[in-house]
Amino acid sequence: MMRKIAVYGKGGIGKSTLTSNLAAALAALGKKVIQIGCDPKADSTINLLGGKPLQSVMGYMREFDAEPSSLEEISARGFGGVLCIETGGPTPGLGCAGRGIIATFNLLEDLELFEREQPDVVLYDVLGDVVCGGFAAPIREGYAEDVLIVTSGEKMALYAANNIATAVENFADRGYAKVRGVLLNRRNVPREEEKVRAFAEAHQLPVLADIPRSDAISEAEERGMTVVEAAPEDPVSQAFFALAREIVQEKAEG
Repeated sequence: MMRKIAVYGKGGIGKSTLTSNLAAALAALGKKVIQIGCDPKADSTINLLGGKPLQSVMGYMREFDAEPSSLEEISARGFGGVLCIETGGPTPGLGCAGRGIIATFNLLEDLELFEREQPDVVLYDVLGDVVCGGFAAPIREGYAEDVLIVTSGEKMALYAANNIATAVENFADRGYAKVRGVLLNRRNVPREEEKVRAFAEAHQLPVLADIPRSDAISEAEERGMTVVEAAPEDPVSQAFFALAREIVQEKAEG
């Protein structure tokens, strides 16, 4: 059974780092993974691809004034065979970034992505400062079943996390995605764990991972790699493997 997970959080909180390391850990455990970056910056998958930026779906459509006719034109395989796709967004200042997500999802349906690839896990990396329009599509349209919220103990990160949790709760009676838990991405602010656990408890959510602030992550990214690929034995990589095993176990039990 395919597991479809949307990772949400405030811009700049480290969603792409966490998502790509989770994808790498799942792939290293032998799982077939697709990662779809749903941010106009189109940089979600870069560290799975050796530091090479991927042509985004919206970028392709702008450049060629046509929809791609095959998955190969808008995807690339990265570390561990992870299939990487970026929605991209409009030219800055022109158009709605959220519409790029909707257009991409419709296109991927037309190209029969999931039927063709038969992945074990699909990860959507979604900008979480706004939970409307296209950015809510993974929650709303049945694309994702589970939501993971990334936050630190910083005030604005927790504010965005609370907005995301509330938005998902508002959709709960429609059979849409559910928040499965919180990922603490530490910034080493005062009382960080206490604040994040208080937020999680207020929404009756588990803290599924506690990712330490680590130079190993930035050193790996300087080389265009996830830390899971560059330093699999490092404690921070082990935290990603633990999260990946939990997700695999949950899937097996579900």
